[in-house]
Amino acid sequence: MVYMEKFNVIVIGGGSGLNVAAFAAKRGLKVAVIEPGPMGGTCLNRGCIPSKMIIESAEVAQTIRRSPAFGVESEIKSVDFKSIMERTMNFIDEEAQQIEEAIKDSSQYTLYKHFAHFTGPKTILVGKEEIEGEKIIIAAGTKPFVPPIKGLDKVKYYTSDTVFDLEEQPKHVIFIGGGYIACELAHFFGSLGSKVTIINRGEALLSREDGDVSKVFTKSFSTQYHVLLNADVKEFSTVEDEVRVLVVLEGKEETVEGDLLVIATGRSPNTDSLECKKAGYELNEKGYLKVNEYMETSVPGVWSLGDIAGKAPFKHGANYEAKLVMANAFLGEKQAADYTVMPHAVFSSPQIAGVGLTEEAAKENGLDYTTAKYPYIKTGMGKALHDKEGFVKVVADKKTKKIVGVHILGTEASILVHEAIVALQAAGGDPKAITDSIHIHPALSEVVQRAVNSISWEGPPPEGGKTLMERTTEQKI
Repeated sequence: MVYMEKFNVIVIGGGSGLNVAAFAAKRGLKVAVIEPGPMGGTCLNRGCIPSKMIIESAEVAQTIRRSPAFGVESEIKSVDFKSIMERTMNFIDEEAQQIEEAIKDSSQYTLYKHFAHFTGPKTILVGKEEIEGEKIIIAAGTKPFVPPIKGLDKVKYYTSDTVFDLEEQPKHVIFIGGGYIACELAHFFGSLGSKVTIINRGEALLSREDGDVSKVFTKSFSTQYHVLLNADVKEFSTVEDEVRVLVVLEGKEETVEGDLLVIATGRSPNTDSLECKKAGYELNEKGYLKVNEYMETSVPGVWSLGDIAGKAPFKHGANYEAKLVMANAFLGEKQAADYTVMPHAVFSSPQIAGVGLTEEAAKENGLDYTTAKYPYIKTGMGKALHDKEGFVKVVADKKTKKIVGVHILGTEASILVHEAIVALQAAGGDPKAITDSIHIHPALSEVVQRAVNSISWEGPPPEGGKTLMERTTEQKI
C-alpha cells in the first residue's frame, strides 16, 4: 500500500491563497502549499506590481515631455531600459524569495515546488507524490490566452508573463488586443520612446469600461499611438528580425511590421492543467471553476478564489474572496460575496478607474437611471494640471435616488475613485455622503463632488450642465 500524506488544508497557488494558508496555519492546522513558480502569484511576479513599477518610469518621461506646457523647458537625454527592468525584477525576485523562505521556515507548512493536478476530487498528484486534503483552496490563477492564428507558432512573441524579461528597448512594439494589459504596456513603451501599434478586433479600446470612458480613451490613445480598430488579424510571419502581421481593415489587407510582438488577448484559467473537470469539478462555459456565493466549488470541502474563479480578476478582488473563504471554511460562518462595490483601475494615460454599474449595465438591468458628468478642466486643480480630457461620470438610480456607479478618466483617477467607493459601500450610494462633505479647495477631489452635484433626478442637467451651486452662486474655478 502506497502511503498518501494527508493535510488539514491544501492551498494551490502562491498568491492570495497564501492569506488563507496563513490563517489556517495560525489555527494550528497542517497546511500544504503548492506553487511551482515564484511565490506571490501573478500580481507580484507578472502583474500589478512589476507593471506599475515600470509604468512609473513612463510617468516620469511623460512629465518631462509635457513640461513646456508648464513653462519649463526640459528634455530626455537617454533611457536606460535595462536598468528600469532590472530595478523592477530585482525587487520582485527578492520579495518572492522572502515569502518562500518564510514558508519554509515554518513547521506548519509543507511547500511543494512542483506542478500538480487532481487525481480525484480531493487528491492531488504534485511532482511524483500524491497528497490528500481535508479542505482544499484552489487559487491557481490564470495564464495568457494565445489565439490560434496562422503563423503565430512560428514567430517570436511575448505575453504579459514574459515581457518583463526584456533587456533592450524595442523600436516598434505591436500589441494584439485592446484591453487593459495592452493599454498599460503601450503607455510604458510609448512614453519611453518606442513606436506603438495596437491592433484590436473591436471598435474601441477598453470596451468593458463605461461607453463614454471607452470612447474618450480610444480617441486619446489614437492621437498618441497607431491604433487599428475593427481589425482582423489573419497571419503572422517573420522577415529577418521583423515580425509581420497581416491585418484586414474594411476589407483591405494591410501589413504591420515591428521588432516586438506582444499578445494581449486576455487570460484563461488554469483549470485545464489542474485537470479539474476530470476530477469532478464543475466549470463554466469559459473554463473557470463554478463557485457559489460562499466561494464553494461543486466539491464539498473545496473553495476557490482569485482569477481561477473568474469573478473579480483583480488582486484586491482575490484578497476580498480570501477573507470570505477564511470565514466560510474555518469559522463556520456563511458570508456571501458581494461584488456590487468592486472597483478597478487602468494605469495607462489617461488613467481610468471605476466602481459600480456602467451606464450600459444600468440600461441592461432595466434601471430608470440618470447620469451626470463633470470635466476636470472646470476645476481649479484640473486647470492647473492642464487636464482637458479628464471627467467624472456618475450613474444614479432615479427611483432610489442613490448613486450606483462612478467612472473616472483623467489624472489620479485611481485615487479619486475611492471617495465613490466609500460612498457606495458605507453610505449605500447616498449622494449626500459626497455633496454634504466639505472638500478642500482647490484639491482635485472637487471634481467628484461637482459631478455628484450635477445629478438631475428629473432629466439632464439644466443650463448646459451647470450645477445648482454654479447657477446660484456663479461659482468660478
